[in-house]
Amino acid sequence: MNIVPDHSPFSSAFTGTGPRAGVVVCHGFTGSPHGVRDWAQSLAAAGFAVRLPLLPGHGTSWQDLARTRWQDWHGAVDAAYCELAEDCDVVVMAGLSMGGALALRIAATRAVAGVVAVNPGLVIDDRRAPMAGYLRFILKSTPAIANDILKPDTDECAYPRTPVAAAHELNRMFKDTVRLLPRVTAPVRVYRSTVDHVVSESSMRALKRGLTNAPLEVLRLENSYHVATMDNDAPEIFRGTAEFVRSVARSLSLDSGSARAPRKDTAND
Repeated sequence: MNIVPDHSPFSSAFTGTGPRAGVVVCHGFTGSPHGVRDWAQSLAAAGFAVRLPLLPGHGTSWQDLARTRWQDWHGAVDAAYCELAEDCDVVVMAGLSMGGALALRIAATRAVAGVVAVNPGLVIDDRRAPMAGYLRFILKSTPAIANDILKPDTDECAYPRTPVAAAHELNRMFKDTVRLLPRVTAPVRVYRSTVDHVVSESSMRALKRGLTNAPLEVLRLENSYHVATMDNDAPEIFRGTAEFVRSVARSLSLDSGSARAPRKDTAND
């Protein structure tokens, strides 16, 4: 089945009632907004303001991704947060895989109301990862890590190759994010697939060790693989995310400015 991907960013205004809640949705490594667009649109339909940025180096070619740094990806997500924080009482971060790590990193450096992460990555188990900084000069790319999806005839339309230089940047970003996890204080909800061929339990162990100051809720997905936002359990993720955003918005409604005061990010270099 031929699938025409939509790699473009997505944006929507707040149309709901009560506290003005916004959600930043982050796609994964080598992917694009195509893989999480239904998630973002479901949140927009629920009345929330939504920003789904296209991360630098994504949605074009893997060669473009090879020329980016992790700070570029983080900067795009941070800009989306700041845009929503200008107009919303509360901002929730949401992300798939690497997008989950970026959502957590924003939560460690900004005043967010909560985080929803789907199969977040924080550790690369590949034994070549520590050598990627050297390998990138002799090995430009490796096979794709895309389309770990149980649902038939579904394509996340990610890159056909994984640039080693970008994998090196991903590993650096993961390590920096793990270091910052104790700074997260907002509630975190994780949707975790029972079978995930991309992100192992090492990432979940790192998350549980690092979130020493934030409540963590883990909900298991029994009928999806890694790209769960396009898989059989996607409706559960969409409904649950909207419920989570409403819950944290209500809990902060007595102090509507609390989620709009950005803290200085001191860990970008």
